[in-house]
Amino acid sequence: MRYKYIFISGGVISGLGKGITTASISLLLKSTGFNVVPVKCENYLNIDAGTINPIEHGDPFLCEDGTEADMDVGSYEKFLHTDMTRDNFITMGQIYKEVIEKERRFEYMGEDVEAIPYITDEIIKRINAAINKQKGEIGIIELGGTAGEYQNIFYYEASRILTLKNPGDVLHVHVSYLPTPAHLGEPKTKPAQLSVRTLNSMGIQPDFLIARSDKPLDKRRRDRFSLFCNMRPENIISSPDVNNIYEVPLQFEQQNLTRLILKKLHLPVKKPNLIRWKKFIQQIKKPDKKSIEIAIVGKYFATGDYQLKDSYAALIDAVNHAAWSLNTTARILWVDAEKVEKEGIEKFTKGINGLIVPIGWGKRGTEGMITTAGYARQNLIPYLGLCYGMQMAVISFARQILGWQKANTIENDIKTPCPVIHLIPKQKELLKRRAYGGTMRLGAWDALIKKETYTWEIYNKHKGFVEGGQNLISERHRHRFEFNDKYVKFFEQKGLVIAARSKIENLVEILELPRHIHPFYIGVQGHPEYKSRPFFPHPLFLEFINACVKHKELVK
Repeated sequence: MRYKYIFISGGVISGLGKGITTASISLLLKSTGFNVVPVKCENYLNIDAGTINPIEHGDPFLCEDGTEADMDVGSYEKFLHTDMTRDNFITMGQIYKEVIEKERRFEYMGEDVEAIPYITDEIIKRINAAINKQKGEIGIIELGGTAGEYQNIFYYEASRILTLKNPGDVLHVHVSYLPTPAHLGEPKTKPAQLSVRTLNSMGIQPDFLIARSDKPLDKRRRDRFSLFCNMRPENIISSPDVNNIYEVPLQFEQQNLTRLILKKLHLPVKKPNLIRWKKFIQQIKKPDKKSIEIAIVGKYFATGDYQLKDSYAALIDAVNHAAWSLNTTARILWVDAEKVEKEGIEKFTKGINGLIVPIGWGKRGTEGMITTAGYARQNLIPYLGLCYGMQMAVISFARQILGWQKANTIENDIKTPCPVIHLIPKQKELLKRRAYGGTMRLGAWDALIKKETYTWEIYNKHKGFVEGGQNLISERHRHRFEFNDKYVKFFEQKGLVIAARSKIENLVEILELPRHIHPFYIGVQGHPEYKSRPFFPHPLFLEFINACVKHKELVK
């Protein structure tokens, strides 16, 4: 089959929204009836995103098959309501590794192996394999980084080669930025012009320019782009800031981007069916919403002197999806766990209706998270512990309720006399070999929920069971340490309920406090945040938001 390709690149600065642009164009084309396959091409030499500090590159998105991908892959899932896999995520590390291994196996038959054509051939091969495997018609390929970086030049070369070999089947969309200097008060086009010039120097003429800016593009700026970037005015798409990323597809469609793309690719022009999407946006924008305050106590907020949200991107989405569906606005307060250690939790919880302790690794900030879990339990504040947050709740319970003052996870204290969180044997062997990358318990794992628990009620209420099951669920996992079953009877004697266990290894998956003890206190070893979708918020987040709303009403 003859595929169509759309390459999406970025210029001027990183973080412009190439991922949202890719997801939006994918949604528009899917809504016209085409089968689209988005692919993210990352520059780094890591095999995947699993070993990267989230402060460096944002929240790695965890796929159903265990792939630890870039968070843009999460945007593809949410916009398309389709599970992504390892085929939708390429890193330069994967490419180099494969080419070198082929050379070692003499698959190049004695040729001197050079970047071009062998690196570019491998990139093209993987793009085509992804489209073919997912029965796609149009591949939408997001190029990481910005035009002009040496790290991503082979992706651009692959784009150029595909264009040369497949005339009429390849488009290039360039996303660039118009800064508005405060002392001038007008958007400046020169940086975007230069990024297009950089593309031209690589033999690529963009078909469309997505002009990112604070405000809509005016005629003067559009005319400047048309003149200096060698493009027709209608192919320059204004993309000003919006209140919500889910508005971007509608913003593009108002400028006829779907029709323009289909015409350029010589495909039948169809109008996208966006009825459901528009209703979703209307739900988000509903006035007179209830409002709640939620504090996320984590440790991946700071980058130099600044704070960032990308470290918990999937979590923010999951909170919002649930809140919007319940006609609620969730205001999120970021709390550094290290500050909780030094200053106490009370300082940060004034007016708070819910507490979340998310994913984490290592000792830094741990005591602040343990304090948070205990504070939520003692003060009847709705608490959701995600992965590490579940483990911190276990340690807090052990110390405060069981009286084991030195209880800990062996991740942070190998000599603890009460290792309530420990390594299972399989993980011990991996750590001995320093095998960190891709060796955690990853991807979707089935679990059985104990009936007559609050957790069972939640999944049953929101149809969260695996199809055909009455107590079977599936959640994505990304962790190495587990609840230590040696101590389970002591916890249960004091009221902590083991609500779910994994189907295969019988590991503790979800724990809770019964509702007659606490309105909402749940810790889950998996990551429900990665499975949340705009139209299908996750059951645990829906009930957490409900509990936060009720908490606010009680404390008025």
